Amino acid sequence: MIRNRVCLLGSMLLFMVAGAEAGIFNTKHNLGSTGLNAASTFSGTREICVFCHTPHGGNGEAAAPIWNRNLDPNGFATYDQMGTTTLDAAIEPVGSVSLACLSCHDGTQAMDAVLNEPGSGRDVPGFSTGLWIGQAAPVEGRIAQPFVASNLGKDLTNDHPIGVQYAGGGYSLTAPAGPGYDTDFHPAASEITGTSRVWWVNTFAPGGTGAFERTDMKLYTRVGNRGGAYVGEEQPYVECASCHDPHVDDKPTFLRIDPVGSQVCLTCHNK
Repeated sequence: MIRNRVCLLGSMLLFMVAGAEAGIFNTKHNLGSTGLNAASTFSGTREICVFCHTPHGGNGEAAAPIWNRNLDPNGFATYDQMGTTTLDAAIEPVGSVSLACLSCHDGTQAMDAVLNEPGSGRDVPGFSTGLWIGQAAPVEGRIAQPFVASNLGKDLTNDHPIGVQYAGGGYSLTAPAGPGYDTDFHPAASEITGTSRVWWVNTFAPGGTGAFERTDMKLYTRVGNRGGAYVGEEQPYVECASCHDPHVDDKPTFLRIDPVGSQVCLTCHNK
């Protein structure tokens, strides 16, 4: 009986280690003191999820679940403000899940500036006085420059468009490829989940299916207000998390699929 318990305990430990390696524990998004490969780690807590999520009292305005950070939608310059572009789609103000990503990645506030600190109180001893190491150490916990891949700033005119209608707009709930649809893009798949429509572009990653999986390029439903096709209707939009999965980085820079051969680009762009 003791041997069986030891075997069971060993199996549970192996499962936990495997899960940690496959999930966020061993990624740069583990900002706590347990971070193994983090560019920046914080000595004030061994927790991981607290830097983005809280079980209680999250930011109800965030598109991300139980978000533990303040959002600042002001001051962003979007791709369509760069001057001449080839866009035939409308770009909405920075919002949706992208605004949650930018609550760290615009480099304006410390990564430990959370709504609810870990534990049952507002200030677990050591959290507010914790020390940063790595990139964030010289800038009091913010993402440092010149790490432009992680500190995007608020000028997004030189970054891939976010908040942009997929395929030039042209999608609607009744016409998945309507008259505004741009054939320079591969068609998006969609399905109704509960009362909401989910959109994605299938990458056909090895082992994948035609259903949505985390290795597919996820599109985010927003109501178009800035022109383009089907103003006032729900449309699929490209956001930061369309290409990046924040919880797993078995691919470079948290990309959903391997970028070799420009697979990330060519999943959506029909070139």
